[in-house]
Parts: sequence; C-alpha cells; structure tokens
Amino acid sequence: MTSDTHQESGARRHGGRFIYESLRKQILTLKLKPGAQLDEISIAAQFGLSRSPVRDALARLITEGLVIILPNRTTLVAPLHIEQFPNYISALDLVQRAVTRQAATQHRERDLEAIREADLNYHQAVVSGNFQAMSEMNKAFHMAIASASRNSYLIGYYERLLSEGQRLLHLHFEHIVSSASNNRLGQSHAEIIDAIATRDADLAETAAHEHTMLFQRRFLDYMQQNLTAGMSLP
Repeated sequence: MTSDTHQESGARRHGGRFIYESLRKQILTLKLKPGAQLDEISIAAQFGLSRSPVRDALARLITEGLVIILPNRTTLVAPLHIEQFPNYISALDLVQRAVTRQAATQHRERDLEAIREADLNYHQAVVSGNFQAMSEMNKAFHMAIASASRNSYLIGYYERLLSEGQRLLHLHFEHIVSSASNNRLGQSHAEIIDAIATRDADLAETAAHEHTMLFQRRFLDYMQQNLTAGMSLP
C-alpha cells in the first residue's frame, strides 16, 4: 500500500469518527429529531468530506440503534416510540439487573476503581448542569459496571439499551434536575457501588432494579405533566 493510500485511509477513518461523534451528539440531544431523514450527499457536503466516511459513521450509528434504514434504503434517525416505553423498561430492567449482579461477583479491584471514577465524573457533570455531560457520564458509569461483569454479550446489548435511554433522558432532564437535589440524583449510584464492592449479588441486583424503577417513575411523571402541553414526537 502506498503512502498516499495510507493517508487517504487515515483521513477517512478520522473523518468518519468526526461525523459519527457530531451526528451522535445531535441525535442524543434531540437536535436531530426522531424520524429525521439523513441524506449521505447532504451530510458529506456539510462536513466537506466524501460519502465514504459518511457511510462509515452511519453504519456505526445503525449498530447502536440510533439510526435505521428502511426497505427503500432511506436512512432515518431512529424514531422514539413512546408507546414502547414499557417494553423498553422491561428490557432495561432485566439486562441492568443481570449486568450489575455479574459485576458484583466478577469484578476486580481495578474495575471498582473505574466505577467510582465514573461516578465522580457523573457528579461533576450534575453540578455543572451540563445535560449532555450528565447523559454521557451516566452511560459511562453503567458501562464501567458492564465491563466489570466480564460478559461481552451482556455488554453489547446493554450499551444499545443505554444509548436509546440517553435520548429519553434528554426529554426530561430539566424535570429531573428541578425535582431532585444533586445528592438524590446520585444516591442510587452509591447504593449500587456499595453492593458491588461488598460482592453482595442479591443486593446489587435489587439496587439495579430500584435504579431502573426510579428512571421509570421520573419519566412517567414527566409525561403526565407534559401530555397536555402539546408535546408530539414522530
């Protein structure tokens, strides 16, 4: 392979990563609305790159469940089907309990350090009031737990569920922050960490379940308060 070919390949990877990160942020913060069409040519022109890195970026977003391709090859931001929220919560609850239980029995000391560091980063994001950072650090916290479970199947599925959950979080972040103190926002994290640290699998699973139910209650409370506000989602 020639030097020019190496440079072209490197530029493609770098460009694809930049497009991926930019589109992902816009999707998670709902700047790109659910159901919005994504056109390769327009995106390539927007970033001043060829269509190849755009395809790379979209392919990665598809694997995360944030983008879908219809049978006619139209590419869309994955819709948010609010009516499917109960099914989403059921799936999240099952996987979150399994991952956290596994982490309690399988973690190593360095895993526990990574979990605590991720939780600290989350608390710093809460104090800053940066919703994007809160979303990312919350996911990083749970993925640190997933990594400690040492189960690649659970890790992959859990990450996809958490990515979809990030969009749901952004729908009601202001509601969460206004209805809870900073300490309360992180209290359930502390309970999960303590259970993992003591290798109490039953307590870890219970704490993970309660954490999911807390998310469910807050989201449903938000929905009840906003259904009359004319909110609509594709």
